[in-house]
Amino acid sequence: MSQRTVKSYKVLVGMEIHVQLATRSKMFASVANGATNFGAEPNSLVDPVVLGLPGTLPVMNKRAVEYAIKVGVALGCRIARFTKWDRKSYYYPDLPKNYQISQYDLPLCSNGSFPLELADGSVKSIRIRRAHLEEDAGKLLHEAPGGYKIDHSIVDLNRAGTPLLEIVTEPDLSSPEEVVAFAQELQRLVQHLGVSEGQMQMGHLRFEPNINVHITDADGNIHKTAITEIKNLNSFSVLQRATAYEIRRQIRHWEETGDPGRKSTMGWDEAAGSTFLQREKEEAHDYRYFPDPDLCPVIVDDAWLAELKAQIGELPAQRRRRYMDALGLSPADAHMLAEERAAADLFDGAVAAGADPKRVANLLLSHGRRIANERNVTLGSLHIKPARLAELATLIDQNKIAPAEPAGRVLAALLERDAPPEHLAAELGLIQVSDTGAIDAAIDALIAQNPRPLQDFKAGRQAALSALVGMVMKSVKGLNPKIVQDRLREKLM
Repeated sequence: MSQRTVKSYKVLVGMEIHVQLATRSKMFASVANGATNFGAEPNSLVDPVVLGLPGTLPVMNKRAVEYAIKVGVALGCRIARFTKWDRKSYYYPDLPKNYQISQYDLPLCSNGSFPLELADGSVKSIRIRRAHLEEDAGKLLHEAPGGYKIDHSIVDLNRAGTPLLEIVTEPDLSSPEEVVAFAQELQRLVQHLGVSEGQMQMGHLRFEPNINVHITDADGNIHKTAITEIKNLNSFSVLQRATAYEIRRQIRHWEETGDPGRKSTMGWDEAAGSTFLQREKEEAHDYRYFPDPDLCPVIVDDAWLAELKAQIGELPAQRRRRYMDALGLSPADAHMLAEERAAADLFDGAVAAGADPKRVANLLLSHGRRIANERNVTLGSLHIKPARLAELATLIDQNKIAPAEPAGRVLAALLERDAPPEHLAAELGLIQVSDTGAIDAAIDALIAQNPRPLQDFKAGRQAALSALVGMVMKSVKGLNPKIVQDRLREKLM
């Protein structure tokens, strides 16, 4: 039979996202949390509860529930006032109890909607089906530490019992680019809320796109491919490539066979750059869910919910929009400043202290980021008071110091000593001379000694002005270059 013809197609992608929560202890045990103790000695973060030893009982981590509620509110979800815990039964070596404590029919958060800003500036609403809490499983390793080959698997249970928030969207994403944009926005969100460190290389965020395609053939008939889920993708690059590949694979499979395929779970082979079949998809009844008899339900009252809502503050997307609309920042600057909550708070504090927003943004995103990179820290962790940053910005606006290298040196000095920036600039010899009398004298002396550049400028050679400015600046240290240029123009015109 000849290959089928695809007239058009529509991509539908829903996401399952697993977020490890940054609590001090695990979800149902008092032992230290693997998410906040990454790299600990294998199997050192375990206790009798994690190991599922007889006679042990779980105790719910209240902080994990609060973190989950914050995420749910930020995603526009309805927060359940009554929810319970369920046992999800399956046997696997990284799950010592042979069941996982999760939430089945009464998730903590449900029916949300999150506005996603796309690359073209438009906003798309992504529906959130649910967000529920559970405990993470351990990790099976098929190579020994150091990369040594072994003929069996080994298990590290440090991750077992880690508080895990699973977020499930409706299939509202329609391209690999949208999938990645949503994943990046979710990372910003959980980091902004302080509920997760959000480091993908440490497993704090794992993405699982559920993909199918609605294909319209040459006769106008619509063919729906079976949904496939790609498991445990932990980088934005892999997420985009795996999603794009699976879309192409499903279309190609239908073209060649006319078969929509079967609902299944796929893995990603990075070396081959392709997905591969892991297993056919399980259904809910396969897990034999039933309420956990050892845990009491969770009741969320009005006072508790109001307290958590008050702690959320302005979300990253809202902050970016305010920076652009109210403060006049460029989209690129607004995105970079809102990326990290502490950096954005520093910026807002300096603006509130009276500094020009664009000047502060330039200081932070040029000199601040350079210094942070040199020290291998985040921009928001630089120890500088917002009021001092505002004073430094004002010094530049007053033409007392230059915005380039001198401003960077003063900012670096502020990180070492809390003092008025003008005092530090004076100590460093960076205060600019803006006295027009002194500048005029330097210009007059230079013109008298160097008539050639003056003749070149009057002959229409504009480059001569820059040469004259440089010569004046060199003749007397510390002159304000802007005023030098302005006074030169007045004298020469």
